[in-house]
Amino acid sequence: MQFTHEHDEIRRTLKRFIDDEINPQVEAWEAAEIFPAHEVFGKLGKLGLLGLTKPEAYGGSGLDYSYSVAMAEALGDIRCGGVPMAIGVQTDMATPAVARFGSDALRREFLAPAIAGEHVACIGVSEPGAGSDVAAIRTTARKDGGDYIINGAKMWITNSLQADWMCLLANTSDGPAHKNKTLIVVPMDTPGITKAKKIRKIGMMSSDTGLIHFDDVRVPQHHRVGEEGMGFTYQMMQFQEERLWAAANALGSLTNCIAQTAEYTRERKAFGQSILDNQVVHLRLAELKTEVEALRGLTHMALEQYLAGKDVTEWASMAKLKAGRLLREVPDACLQFWGGMGYTWDNPVSRLYRDGRLASIGGGADEVMLGIIAKHMHILPGRS
Repeated sequence: MQFTHEHDEIRRTLKRFIDDEINPQVEAWEAAEIFPAHEVFGKLGKLGLLGLTKPEAYGGSGLDYSYSVAMAEALGDIRCGGVPMAIGVQTDMATPAVARFGSDALRREFLAPAIAGEHVACIGVSEPGAGSDVAAIRTTARKDGGDYIINGAKMWITNSLQADWMCLLANTSDGPAHKNKTLIVVPMDTPGITKAKKIRKIGMMSSDTGLIHFDDVRVPQHHRVGEEGMGFTYQMMQFQEERLWAAANALGSLTNCIAQTAEYTRERKAFGQSILDNQVVHLRLAELKTEVEALRGLTHMALEQYLAGKDVTEWASMAKLKAGRLLREVPDACLQFWGGMGYTWDNPVSRLYRDGRLASIGGGADEVMLGIIAKHMHILPGRS
């Protein structure tokens, strides 16, 4: 994938914003276990960075998905994982289905403010008993007059404690599990919604993650996204972009981790020489760099196929799988070379060690990715 001057300009704009507005605050946000999403998104919205691929009619830039990938890579310069993940949820997980399939009225009411950074959005798919197995969700939305009445719970929901609205997946009939689900935009101040718990995690500390209960929550049926019963299909389409975004975002943080480790080991001395002078160290860093560049190539190849209009479920699954594995391997190997400093809480490598572990779980666990890949290899029957 050959990025253009326009891609580079977006990345430069984002880098300046990260250096000036985000990284100086990261330590405070990590300690507080939350960041001011409305403030940060408001500034990103003014820069035009929350709607790169969204329709111009609603405040977006109408660009192709390569610009989202360029932005995802640049977000890897943020010195934690929680803030870029929250931004990615806003731009590439909670809003795409609304942009593609929502009515004009729905897009004006919810998508346009999200692009402007005036609203914070979240995606409500995972539940206490259904994570990677999307078909197993139990939240229901039954019709009552012109409304849906929603009951159930959503868990592991990024941005949910600050969100203005949720793009929620619910069962709207008793039909087959892949044909009975519908996406519905739910304002988070609707009566019956309880933000029951802020979930404390081992990483992604600055990202708020909630357990949300829905008890007879009444939402107008015109908040439905697209066709009733098509929610599962829309969500599976969305996973292609979500997984490409996750792979691209990993590239920046992995590259920085290796570079920071090389710099530290060059300065740190032991037994009369720098740690980096030991062959086992510099060769291992070279090996890790090669793995990261292989991931970059895979991700960009998947992107090219996607831009050509092809189904990249297999490619995106491979990229996401590889990114998750490297986000475990690279910081673990680098942490060892930092010695005792690597085992401290605020060390950048130890933070990636904690934050990056989520990549093999969220957005479809490694095992799910492997199953999808095996199916496309025609060595495993079943569905992706």
